[in-house]
Amino acid sequence: MTTMVKSAEHLCNRPSWNCRVCGRPWPCANARANMLAEFRTFPTVLAIYLSAQMYDALGDIQARGEPAPPDLYERFVSWARPD
Repeated sequence: MTTMVKSAEHLCNRPSWNCRVCGRPWPCANARANMLAEFRTFPTVLAIYLSAQMYDALGDIQARGEPAPPDLYERFVSWARPD
């Protein structure tokens, strides 16, 4: 008998914006790899999606009264740009 284990999706946990699976800042390395594969033929759509996620994260951070991290663009968008 073969048992298949579905891998967990590395999704964000709002309002902390940490990964629900590994607890790292989202998008974590696994989430990035999964999104790059999923959007490989539509990199512009990925950039738009990640930009929207970045602004949602900024809103959640500011709602908690915290200052905006200086690396939000690098964390959310810069890595997804096609070379």
